[in-house]
Amino acid sequence: MPPLPKRKYAKARQGDRRRHLGVAEPNLVECSGCRRLRQSHHACPHCGQYRGRQVIATQASGRTD
Repeated sequence: MPPLPKRKYAKARQGDRRRHLGVAEPNLVECSGCRRLRQSHHACPHCGQYRGRQVIATQASGRTD
């Protein structure tokens, strides 16, 4: 038979073990094109720029490709 714990673990101890599994907030940086917040290493969803280049055609950019 496998070994079993003699006492019930408290829920607080269970939470302490799983504390690192929580969801972290995304890292937000300012877009160089429109100055709005966007996720780092992602194209801006508002203006469609990434690292100074237009990579996504959006209504705000005026492009209709």
